[in-house]
Amino acid sequence: MEEIDVPPYFLCPISLEIMKDPVIVPTGITYDRESIEKWLFAGKKNTCPVTKQELSADCDLTPNHTLRRLIQSWCTMNASYGIERIPTPKPPMNKTQIAKLIKDAKSPQLKIKCLQKLRSVASESETNKRVMEAAGAVEFLASIVMTINTLEQVSDDGVEVLTRAISEALGMLYNLRVSEAGLKSLIGKNGEFIETLLRVMQNGNYESRAYAVLLLKSMIEVAEPMRIISLRTEFFVELVQGLKDQISQQASKAVLQLLVQLCPWGRNKVKAVEAGAVSVLIERLLDCSERRTCEMVLMLLDMLCGCAEGRAEFLKHGAGLAIVSKKILRVSQMASDRAVRILLSISKFSATPIVLQEMLQLGVVAKLCLTLQVDCGEKAREKAKEILKLHARAWKSCSCLPNNLL
Repeated sequence: MEEIDVPPYFLCPISLEIMKDPVIVPTGITYDRESIEKWLFAGKKNTCPVTKQELSADCDLTPNHTLRRLIQSWCTMNASYGIERIPTPKPPMNKTQIAKLIKDAKSPQLKIKCLQKLRSVASESETNKRVMEAAGAVEFLASIVMTINTLEQVSDDGVEVLTRAISEALGMLYNLRVSEAGLKSLIGKNGEFIETLLRVMQNGNYESRAYAVLLLKSMIEVAEPMRIISLRTEFFVELVQGLKDQISQQASKAVLQLLVQLCPWGRNKVKAVEAGAVSVLIERLLDCSERRTCEMVLMLLDMLCGCAEGRAEFLKHGAGLAIVSKKILRVSQMASDRAVRILLSISKFSATPIVLQEMLQLGVVAKLCLTLQVDCGEKAREKAKEILKLHARAWKSCSCLPNNLL
């Protein structure tokens, strides 16, 4: 086949592909709608990719009908070369249409139909998602999720319909990528919606629980410090249970990220320990091969070993010391550093004669000696040296211990 020269102004400056729905931004540059929407909304950027001028998040994207018709004509003329004519795109929905759709959904069955229609509308474009949020779709979806609090009052036939609607609404709330203002509005003054998501995590199916965790992660990222500090132990219990059940790979990573965000605040470390996080994290580390997951688990264990309750739980688990020392030099420099930090916390504050003997028998001391000899980062090496100095007398029988530390 002969190569076809595509006119350069038919190509989107972002994707470098032929535009299917060309739109003009306020700076006068034309982009393909899908590409510029991803840039502005999903990428959360506020500049024009070509001119670098500032663009507002709610800037108008004006359809470039003239250019679209030119592209369609060119496609038709070159059909013999296998070029398909681009279809005429659907215009984005407006607030009035969305608002009417929501207003008409009064019965559970109509709500299911409304949710299916909204999902279809949201999948068409990022602009539709922003219009839906502005038209009150977030509040509508949240109200459906909150019906989980009244499930006991519903007949058996109604429970199935309502459970399906809740799962659908949660999925949509997550996929809408609600704005920061919308997420703060969801959190509200009394945290009622967070309590509702906690109820979903207690009683929902696997899909609902996964979406609840992902939504919580987005909400906690924008929550006020007082809201984070005041979270109840039950909240951590459900997060840890979600990690233990391994609802989904994405949800498990979200739980780990959530705990990393929450643990530095107030008594959250102790609450996580009381919820059984230490044991579950050690179990996770035992069968974990993915680098980033290992790093997050070790980071969390390091945080939790920063309190006496965390260290006590860590030492209760038979595999704790063994698996943490095993991860040194095997995952990444960051993982090695975190693992040595955990061992330093144990050595400084919880080093009973039994613990020191166990560290010697499990090969932890030998691993620390090896850390001094290889390139694993200055931080890890210094901490390993500090541990060995602290207990050199107790470990003097270890043949690998450097003489200068004795």
